Amino acid sequence: MEKEKARKRIEELRKTVEYHANKYYNEDNPEISDFEYDMLMVELRNLEKEFPEFMSANSLTQKVGGKVKEGFNKVEHEVPLQSLQDVFSFEEVIEFLNRIEKQAVENNIPEVKYVVETKIDGLSSALEYKDGKFIRGATRGNGLVGEDVTENLKTIKTIPKEIKDKINITVRGEVFISKSDFEKLNQEREENEEELFANARNAAAGSLRQLDSNITKQRPLDIYIFNVQKIEGKEFNSHYEELEYLSEQGFNVNPVRIYCKTHDEVIKAIEQIGAEREKLTFGIDGAVVKVDDLAFREILGTTSKVPKWAVAYKYPPEQKETILKDIICQVGRTGVITPMAILEPVVVAGSKISKTTLHNEDFIKEKGLKIGDTVVLQKAGDVIPEIVEAKKEKRTGKEIEFKMPTVCPVCGAPAVREEGESATRCTGIECPAKLFRNLVHFVSREAMNIDGLGENIIAQLSEKGLISNIADIYDLTFEQIASLKKNGTKFAQNLIDSINKSKENELYRLITALGIRHVGVKAAKVLAKKYKTIDNLADASFDSLSQTEDIGPIVANSIREFFLQDQTTDLLQRLKDAGVNTQNVEEDIVDERFAGKTFVLTGSLENYTRDEAGDIIEKFGGKVSSSVSKKTSYVLAGEEAGSKLTKAEELGIKVISEQEFMKMIK
Repeated sequence: MEKEKARKRIEELRKTVEYHANKYYNEDNPEISDFEYDMLMVELRNLEKEFPEFMSANSLTQKVGGKVKEGFNKVEHEVPLQSLQDVFSFEEVIEFLNRIEKQAVENNIPEVKYVVETKIDGLSSALEYKDGKFIRGATRGNGLVGEDVTENLKTIKTIPKEIKDKINITVRGEVFISKSDFEKLNQEREENEEELFANARNAAAGSLRQLDSNITKQRPLDIYIFNVQKIEGKEFNSHYEELEYLSEQGFNVNPVRIYCKTHDEVIKAIEQIGAEREKLTFGIDGAVVKVDDLAFREILGTTSKVPKWAVAYKYPPEQKETILKDIICQVGRTGVITPMAILEPVVVAGSKISKTTLHNEDFIKEKGLKIGDTVVLQKAGDVIPEIVEAKKEKRTGKEIEFKMPTVCPVCGAPAVREEGESATRCTGIECPAKLFRNLVHFVSREAMNIDGLGENIIAQLSEKGLISNIADIYDLTFEQIASLKKNGTKFAQNLIDSINKSKENELYRLITALGIRHVGVKAAKVLAKKYKTIDNLADASFDSLSQTEDIGPIVANSIREFFLQDQTTDLLQRLKDAGVNTQNVEEDIVDERFAGKTFVLTGSLENYTRDEAGDIIEKFGGKVSSSVSKKTSYVLAGEEAGSKLTKAEELGIKVISEQEFMKMIK
C-alpha cells in the first residue's frame, strides 16, 4: 500500500476504533461484535507496524480505551491495570513462546514455565485491602486511573470483606455475570420492557458502573481474582503460587488455570479450554498465556499498554450454515410481539440450535432475511445463538418475505408499533399472554395496592383456573383463597379485606392499574383530576387529551387506542359491577406550601414509604423528581442515602432529614 493511502486508512481506522471502544468501554453498549472490533485493531496495528512514521501515542494500539465516568471519584492505580496483547493463531502463540525462550537464554534462566487461564469476559477491577480488610475497589478505567466503585463491589457476595492474613494487598479480578444469571436478567428486563443487554460482559460492566449501589445490589454480579498487583510483607516466586495463596485467603480465584512446561502443553491447554468452554458457567473471550516466574516477568517488562510476559489467545466464533424454515411470532408478558426464527437444527459451539430470536421487525430488515433462506448462525458471546447473515447467493426464488402481524396472534387485539420504537405490541388488556404481567401490575403498591396478592399467589390462582381476567380478582371467594395454603383461613380473610378495601381506591390508582402504555402514576393523577370519572376519560377526544398537562400526542394516542377496544369496555363494566370506584373523590386542599418546589427522595425513611412521602408532597402542591439537578429544591435523605445525596451536596442543594420533613408538613 502506498504511503498516502496508508495514512488515510490509519486515520479512518483510528476514528472507527475510537468510536467502538467508547461504545464498549464507556457506554457498555457495543454496536459490533468483539471479533469485528479485534479485526479492526489487527488491521490498524499491522499498518502502524508497516508505516511507523504514522505511529501516534494517542492510538488505541498504544493505550487502554476506558475513561472515568462522570459521577465517580477517580482512583490512581499504584500498579497499572494493563491490557493484554491479543493473538489469533497458534503460530502467533509459538512466536510469543519463542521470544520468551530467547530472552530466557540471554538471561541465563534454565527453564520457563507458563500458566494458561481462561480470559473471563467481564470488567477488570482492583481490590485494596489494608490490615486484611477491604477498603477500596476501582475499575480499570484507562489502566492508570479508574473509578471508585467500592460501594458497588461490596454488594458482590464473593468478595471477602476481610481475609485471613492481616496484610496490605491489592488484587485484580474480573467482575462478571454467569451465563444462567445473564439469561434470567435479560428475561426480567424483557418482561419489564427494558432494553436487553447485548451480552453478559456489558451487563456486568453496566451493573458495576451504576451511580446508585442499590441498582448494583439487584444484579447477580460475581468476581474471579486472577492477579496480585501489590503485596506487603510477603514474597512469591511464581504466579501459580500467588493464586494458591489468594485461594487460601478466601478469594474467589479464577478456577481454570493450567500449569505448563512446554510449547505443546501450552497449545494443548488452549485447545482444552476451547473444547470445554461450553461447559463453563461463565463466558470467556479467550485464553491467557502467562510466564509463571515473577522475577523473569520483571526482566521481560511491559510496554505502555501491555505486559511482554503474557498474550491473550482469542478464539474465532464458530459459525454454521442452516435453513431458516419459518418465522413465528411470540407474545411476551408485556405484550411485545417478538419474531422467532425456526431453523433446521444445527450444532453450534457444542449446542443444538433449532430456533433463535429475531428481536424485531428492524432486525429482520437489516439482515435482509426471508423464510427459506440459507443463513449463517453463531453464538454471541458463546451464549446466545444469533443469525449473522443470509446467504443471498443461495436463493432459489421460492423464499418468502416476512411481514409483522397487525393483530395479536394470541387475542386478536390491534398490534401497534409506535413511532420511534422498534417493538410491536399487543394492545389488548385481556390478552392471555399478558395476563400474569397485567395482574401483577394491577395489584401492585402504586396501582390498586392489594396487600397479600403477590406473584406466587397470582400464579397459584392462575394455575387453578380461578383467575383468567383482571376482574376475576373481585369474584374470588374466601374458600378459594383459603385452599391455597395449609391453615389458610387467616390469610384468606386478610386478602378478602384487602381486595374489598381496594374498591374504595382513588380514581388515579385505577387508571394506573389499567396499565395504559406511557401512563404512570403521575399522568394518572393528572387525568383523574381533569376528567373526574373513568367514563369521561374513556370518551375523551384525542385533541382534549393531547392538550392536557404532561400528556402530549403520543400518550393521548395510546389512551384513545386503549379505550376504543371491546376488551377494555368489557373489563371496565365488570369492575363497575364489582363495586370498584371509578370516580374522582375530591379532597380539600389543605394548602400549597410546596408549590413550585421539587423534592428528590433518597434512602429509606422510618415513618413513610417513598410513595407515601411523595403523595404528601404532591398534596401540598409540590413535585417529586427521580434525579437531582440544579432545579431541585430539597433532597429528603433517609438511611443509607446513596449517590443522590452526594450529588446534592456537590450542587449545594438543601438536604433535609425525615424529622425536618415532618416539621415542614405539620
